[in-house]
Amino acid sequence: MHWFTGLFLLLLLASTAMRSWLNQRQRAAVLRHRARVPEAFAEKVDLQAHQKAADYTVAGTALNRWDVLLDAAVALLLTLGGGIDAIDSWWQAAHLSPTWHGTAVVLSTFFIASAIGLPLSLWRTFGIEARFEFNRTTPKQYLIDLVMMLGLGLLLGTPLLFVILYLMQQAGSLWWLYAWLVWVSFSVLVTWAYPAIFAPLFNKFTPVTDEALKQRTEAVLQRCGFESKGVFKMDGSRRSTHGNAYFTGIGRNKRIVFFDTLLERLQATEVEAVLAHELGHFRLHHIRSGLILQVVMGLLGFLLLDLLMRWPVFYAALGVTKPSTHAALLLFMFVLPVFTYFLTPLGAWWSRKHEFEADEFAAKHADAMDLANALVKLHRDNASTLTPDTLHSAFYDSHPPALVRITRLLSLATQRS
Repeated sequence: MHWFTGLFLLLLLASTAMRSWLNQRQRAAVLRHRARVPEAFAEKVDLQAHQKAADYTVAGTALNRWDVLLDAAVALLLTLGGGIDAIDSWWQAAHLSPTWHGTAVVLSTFFIASAIGLPLSLWRTFGIEARFEFNRTTPKQYLIDLVMMLGLGLLLGTPLLFVILYLMQQAGSLWWLYAWLVWVSFSVLVTWAYPAIFAPLFNKFTPVTDEALKQRTEAVLQRCGFESKGVFKMDGSRRSTHGNAYFTGIGRNKRIVFFDTLLERLQATEVEAVLAHELGHFRLHHIRSGLILQVVMGLLGFLLLDLLMRWPVFYAALGVTKPSTHAALLLFMFVLPVFTYFLTPLGAWWSRKHEFEADEFAAKHADAMDLANALVKLHRDNASTLTPDTLHSAFYDSHPPALVRITRLLSLATQRS
């Protein structure tokens, strides 16, 4: 066994074991606190809602156990199991040009990997989500969404993949720089176009029309110096009763989006506070810094791929007998997560830091108590656990635990009162 093969297997085993252990810790922590609502939430979350959140989280951990094993199995199947080699051989009979052959192999591999994961997606939607009365997606709607996402993925992804493979084969020693520039341009274009072109294919977006709410949102936008296409309501209730809000787009296509399910549950002042939080991400340059980090990491990724694709051991040690640019790309995409898994807490910490900063921004432009109340409602209505495992949360969570976050907001409210 080559040392690189051994390293891959060791890290795959370690990451799988770590994921399983953290999943079990989350399950145990939630069950341990299931019988009692945390004191800080006792007045606003009843025991029935708290136990629903606990049971919902536990059901999710049961599904995650299979997800962890499936991810490891797919990684092994495609690499050391000879999956990439087999798919490559199947397409040899088509006698395509090298670039089209590589494009077909990569697309086929991702299609197969997605198909393998489809049963778990169905289980989550029509099993767990339905059992806890969150799902409103019909089998017909699920199928339509699946076909549309597949079609959109092919429409956008095929040209990008073709160009990158062509550059890998024909552009010489600086292919990685040209490919990175293409990828950056594509990412910026999609991010710009998403709110106005792609998102409306799946959901209906309408400007907020409630006059009182509209006046409040416009006032917050003005106070924060934010110019956008407006604040929109999305018909999230077509598929789920979960509520959420998010910031999307760049340039003149910037939008703040509220799920209709969220607007139904929050008071106008609470919506104002949530809006101020979302605007905080923009005004504090969180969106920009995220894009810059993505661009830098993309450049490093293409440079690393260039080094690996010229290293024969990279192919042989991971089960590929016929080195090629598309095999290098596939190995890189499926193997890299194994090597970077233990960096996950860094990304989670960075995201939580931004959430705290956006909360502080919101407290300056709205009422921190209203934001705290909105967060309690979000956790209660989305059945998000109030008692996560500390280590699991630190490793994965992009948002701080509810108790920590709301305690900080109450402190900010007290300071400003």
